[in-house]
Amino acid sequence: MMRIFSGVEQVPADWARSAVSIGKFDGVHAGHRALIDAMLRAADAETLASVVVTFDRNPLALLAPDDCPTALVSIRQKLDLLAGTGVDATLMLSFDAALAALPAEDFVRLILVDTLHAARVLVGHDFRFGARGAGNVELLRSMGAELGFAVDVIDDVHPDGDRRISSTWIRELLDSGDVAGASRLLGHIPTVRGEVVHGAARGRELGYPTANLAAESEGLVPADGVYAGWLVDDGVRFPAAISVGNNPTFEGVPHKQVEAYVIDEDLDLYGHCVEVEFAERIRGMVAFTGIEPLIEQIGDDVEKARALLATA
Repeated sequence: MMRIFSGVEQVPADWARSAVSIGKFDGVHAGHRALIDAMLRAADAETLASVVVTFDRNPLALLAPDDCPTALVSIRQKLDLLAGTGVDATLMLSFDAALAALPAEDFVRLILVDTLHAARVLVGHDFRFGARGAGNVELLRSMGAELGFAVDVIDDVHPDGDRRISSTWIRELLDSGDVAGASRLLGHIPTVRGEVVHGAARGRELGYPTANLAAESEGLVPADGVYAGWLVDDGVRFPAAISVGNNPTFEGVPHKQVEAYVIDEDLDLYGHCVEVEFAERIRGMVAFTGIEPLIEQIGDDVEKARALLATA
């Protein structure tokens, strides 16, 4: 089981010599997993503990809030994804003013050497650290030679031979509704987690009762539209047709509402914390001229979702 340290003070003084990877790890996508996999191989070969160092927010949230992108996953989702990689521990640093002002050399000595007893550090080629991003791979290697740790630079992953996998690319795909493309880059299915709350009960009136997620759900919600996917409740996955958006056929529906119709099941999910997984986009969101065309379209959406998920 992965250990979680919410600050350097929580790491035991006798923590083992470690292989360490550092980064934002937003989405824990396939590029991040290549870095983590290399770290795990190094840790296994040299009998080291494996540790991910990451942050409780994107540094831009503090340094340039207007430029800070929406996170792909919540902190809790990120920790769950990291735990699934098999690492021994994650050190979650609070990116506050003190950490932002910490000189690069002090970051290395305090966190990598004194706290994690790093024997090997693995990073991407564009890795920057320390106050004003002054630290880079060259400084890290120089300090490693002095302080007794090796540095490995892991290549980016280019699935199409050109553009590298990045959280920015995945965000673009989700914003356009391409959840299948996002899933390919993530290495796992895009997921939103939240509490099921009472809605307007229109789905039940139409014959398709839905689980409505609270607006404060975790994870980046994809573009408005209808999707095939799954609803996961207490570890059980149910095939679902999922609607995202403000339901333009009706007035007064808040933007980006996530509603999941569980196919062939009538479940009482109110108050449950569930996950909604997006597998394929079926269509965009449109307004209908009346209830009957809407019901007909929902029926068609459900059948398309059923067929897509049967082969997934």
